[in-house]
Amino acid sequence: MNKLIINGNLVRDIDLQYTAGSGTAVLKNTVASRRKFKDKNTDQYESDFIPFIAFGKSAEFIANNFAKGQGIQIEARMQSGSYEKDGIKHYTLEAIIENVEFYGSKKNNSNEYSAPANDAFGGGNFEEDITPVNDGDMPF
Repeated sequence: MNKLIINGNLVRDIDLQYTAGSGTAVLKNTVASRRKFKDKNTDQYESDFIPFIAFGKSAEFIANNFAKGQGIQIEARMQSGSYEKDGIKHYTLEAIIENVEFYGSKKNNSNEYSAPANDAFGGGNFEEDITPVNDGDMPF
């Protein structure tokens, strides 16, 4: 299984872009996630900086509802890759977003936010979408 859940803060300003061919929304950013324990020498928390990529509705949701420095919780999978530049092969490791949620205060500092309707990538009220199951005929 390849699954991550990361709580942290967005490191850079939001830069939503669209692919040339299909027009799919793409957002690249980094989340700074504070480690649980302090460094013994400096008595400061250290952070890990995890690059991520969001596509489609999740990218648009982040662009519309988040800002640099804001808390975010992402559910993602890690994806490795490589590219060659100036004859040197470089390796990459990025989190590909599967779900996004608010973590901490909201962008507009209110208790309300609007997620895209029927957004499978997070942020909505999922209880409204649940269909009750009649388990009266279940054999157990």
